[in-house]
Amino acid sequence: MTLVEQNSAAMLIGIEAATLAAQARASVVQVQGRRRGAGSGVVWRDSKTVMTNFHVIAGVGERVELVAADDRRYRASLIAGNPRLDLALLAVEESLLPPVVVGDSTHLRVGELVFAVGNPWGMRGIVTAGIVSAVGEIPAEQGEQAASYIRSDVRLAPGNSGGPLLNARGEVVGINAMIFGGDLAVAIPSHVAQAWAASLPRRPVFLGLAVQPAVGGENNQIQGLLVAAVANNGPAAAGGLQVGDLLQRFDDQPLPNTEALLAALQVRTPGDTVRIEGLRGGQPLTTAIRLAAQAAQATP
Repeated sequence: MTLVEQNSAAMLIGIEAATLAAQARASVVQVQGRRRGAGSGVVWRDSKTVMTNFHVIAGVGERVELVAADDRRYRASLIAGNPRLDLALLAVEESLLPPVVVGDSTHLRVGELVFAVGNPWGMRGIVTAGIVSAVGEIPAEQGEQAASYIRSDVRLAPGNSGGPLLNARGEVVGINAMIFGGDLAVAIPSHVAQAWAASLPRRPVFLGLAVQPAVGGENNQIQGLLVAAVANNGPAAAGGLQVGDLLQRFDDQPLPNTEALLAALQVRTPGDTVRIEGLRGGQPLTTAIRLAAQAAQATP
């Protein structure tokens, strides 16, 4: 390869890296504590979930604030945390940003080019690059998940923790976690983060109402579900539902019985917004309801 060809190849690599970094920034948030920026997080799996380090949110409390690259602020709550793996998953109260593409970190090779995106020293969207120097695994005790790690020479600083480590295709292969000696970065592999998140129990959702089948018509067929009670300050009340409303469809699915409503709720997660259609006093009724996580937050 001639010198001109080498320079051209280097320019192409630089342009591609800049493009990947710009795309990744949109999915990286600053995780703020009570007084100052505590670290970074990355939009995971859907637009309402953020992955970060456990040590970033430890001591902050159940609710944290996230700041996106476009300066928008979001409130989030802790879904689960694992101190041993140094991972935490946050639920965002409203639709956030596009999630990252998660790569297969089991195929990561020593010498592979990687990038880090984060918020060191409170500066947002900073990008650094390096190569993978080692991959390994800390032996796990019986019944525990192995604590794997990725070691690289990507330069990190306080505030990078919880941000993504990306491969040359822009896929997240790790969650940056630790810095040793200023020139040695350690990240938690993406396959470990994915396995941990997948192992978490699904949080039950709360709608905040009581219903009973409404029978009518010539053949006494079920016409829908009649609202018998609405919890004060619950999701149903916030969505405008009232006692006496007849619910007939849930996200375009018919509600022939209470089992159908329960089945529909089982595949939803807290924070999801659902569309309910029915009748109120014989007139069409349509409302959007954001599901909550704990019924204890509302009073009957």
